[in-house]
Amino acid sequence: MIQRTLLIVKPDGVSRGLVGEVLKRVEAKGLRITRLRMVYPTRECIEKLYDIHKGKAFYEGLVKFMASGPIVAAVIEGEEAVKVVRNLIGPTNGREAPPGTIRGDFSLSIQENIVHAADSPERAEYEIETVFAPECGFY
Repeated sequence: MIQRTLLIVKPDGVSRGLVGEVLKRVEAKGLRITRLRMVYPTRECIEKLYDIHKGKAFYEGLVKFMASGPIVAAVIEGEEAVKVVRNLIGPTNGREAPPGTIRGDFSLSIQENIVHAADSPERAEYEIETVFAPECGFY
């Protein structure tokens, strides 16, 4: 089934010059990038993006980190795109992510783990709407 998902290169991935590498891996897997946006996200945008984590111990640090610099957001389309992208990026903790995954190859910590990806088709649509809204940030 053809799906859409959201993939974000986080501030650490942007500052380390890994945007091209991340997008190259997506395309090499046979997925299509149908929208792309670099933005300095507002705090409000990040809070909405991570609303499911509100109240958790790591929430405030995550919001501050994600609003600390530019991000690159991409809409990815393809057969089972959500599952394929999640497999490409690897587990949240880069120290546990296998080599060959984006996080396994480049992640420095749980928070600075290079990328974010939606975990379900429903969540992907919500996150795409959030990050691609004009009020999400500025260029």
